[in-house]
Amino acid sequence: MKLLVVAVGQRVPDWAQTAWDDYAKRFPPELKLELRAVKTEPRGSKTVETIYAAERERIEAAIAKGMRVVVLDERGTPLTTKALAARLATWQLEGDDVALVIGGPDGLDPALRAAAHERIRLSDLTLPHAMVRVLLVEQLYRAWSVNAGHPYHRE
Repeated sequence: MKLLVVAVGQRVPDWAQTAWDDYAKRFPPELKLELRAVKTEPRGSKTVETIYAAERERIEAAIAKGMRVVVLDERGTPLTTKALAARLATWQLEGDDVALVIGGPDGLDPALRAAAHERIRLSDLTLPHAMVRVLLVEQLYRAWSVNAGHPYHRE
C-alpha cells in the first residue's frame, strides 16, 4: 500500500523536514510513504477562486488515478489515534493507495473537498503547514504501530 501526502507549499523549515524524514524512514516496506509538495499559487491581487483553481489543478496532477483521496479539513471528521489506525487498517484491507491532501494558506477548493472520499480533521487548533506535515506523518506512523502491536504507541 502507498500513502501519498500531497502538500501545498514547497518550502518548510529544516526542523520540519528533519522530523518528516525521521518518521518516513520508520515505515515498513509494505507501507510506502511519499511526500509531493506542490507549488503555492502566488496571492497578489488574485481572487480566492483563482487561487483555489490553480492549486486544485496541481493537487489533482500529483494524485494517480484510482487513489482514495482524503483531505485534511478543519470541518472534517475528528479522529482519535485508534480511529485513524482503524481507517488505515481498512485502507490496507481494501488495497487502496491513499492520497492525503494538505491545502495551502487559504485551504482547499470547495469542489475538491466535496469530491474527496473522506475529510478528516487533525486538530481543532490552527497549525502552521510545516507542523501539519509533521503531525500527520507522526500520526500515520502511530496508527501503523497500533495495528502492528509495535510498542511506539502506549496507552
